[in-house]
Amino acid sequence: MGGDYLPFLAMFLVQMGYAGMNIFVKLAMDSGMNPFILIAYRQIFATVAMIPFAYFLERKTRPKITRIVLFQAFLSSIFGATLNQILYFIGLKHSNPTLGCAFNNLLPAMTFLIAVPCRLETVGIKTRAGQAKVLGTAVCIGGAMILTFYRGHAINIGESGIDWKYAEQLRTQDSQSDQANFILGPLLLITSCVSWAIWFIIQGRMSEKFAAPYTSSTLMCFMASFECGVIGLIVDHHPSAWSLNDSIKLTAALYSAIVCTAIAFCLMSWTIQRKGPLYVSVFSPLLLVIVAILSWALLGDKLHFGTVVGSVFVVLGLYVVLWGKGKDEGQRGSKEEVEQGKEDLECQMNEKLNIKS
Repeated sequence: MGGDYLPFLAMFLVQMGYAGMNIFVKLAMDSGMNPFILIAYRQIFATVAMIPFAYFLERKTRPKITRIVLFQAFLSSIFGATLNQILYFIGLKHSNPTLGCAFNNLLPAMTFLIAVPCRLETVGIKTRAGQAKVLGTAVCIGGAMILTFYRGHAINIGESGIDWKYAEQLRTQDSQSDQANFILGPLLLITSCVSWAIWFIIQGRMSEKFAAPYTSSTLMCFMASFECGVIGLIVDHHPSAWSLNDSIKLTAALYSAIVCTAIAFCLMSWTIQRKGPLYVSVFSPLLLVIVAILSWALLGDKLHFGTVVGSVFVVLGLYVVLWGKGKDEGQRGSKEEVEQGKEDLECQMNEKLNIKS
């Protein structure tokens, strides 16, 4: 029984961790912290947090770090850390945490769309699995369009009763900016998802020859520290902008690095080893629910009809795509078992023939 509950508990804690990051990061940016500087700090702190995991867990199994591995780590740092997080954090600044988490559920569909032209994924339109992947992707994209271009009326669900003066003041200061950039935020979040999908493909190729996820993640964060640091200095080089005297800024930087990079990555890797990647993906919509509740309770965000409808479409499309991928992997596994069985049978026949001769 414990073997079933522990992976569930691990993934629930991961989603809670990511939910907290969305809230803290939004508050930090609303308090005036430059998103480029916040991302730079996150990469620096994440590198420091990941080094112990990479050293102690992979020092005996780590493959040789070649030039190709370093180049792939560099590409991963561009698409998986620098570009992805810059687009996501700025998109979050111009929208809200609920929308940010809703667009994260587009990832499997975006990965499928990019992987097909690269011949890393087959469509198989004549099979039920292929039809499910295509249909699910179309539903996800439709939901994303609703989230981007249709807001609808605010749903009256009352007040939470939690009076957090700090968040209330920040939300009042930033309300005009949120209204003015309603389209920009979702578009940046979608682009962030595309960048993240590209990183998934690069990381998949990299893991084939360099099966050391903690080391590859440390290399990625280390390179991204320099990239984001340079960009942050170009955007704002004043020492006051880089100050972490404000508690919410320090909390957002440390929390996003330690909880959402080091700890979350370890828990997800542990769960994947025991339950597989599909099990981890199924928990993505849980983050949307948790963040929607926290945003309403702590930040006073209003839930709009368009957000609910678009989120339902995205989550529904996500599960259809995951079902198709699961079915596809199952069919591949069955074919491999049949081929292996044929090879074993042929070997046995050959052995018998050799013995008789």
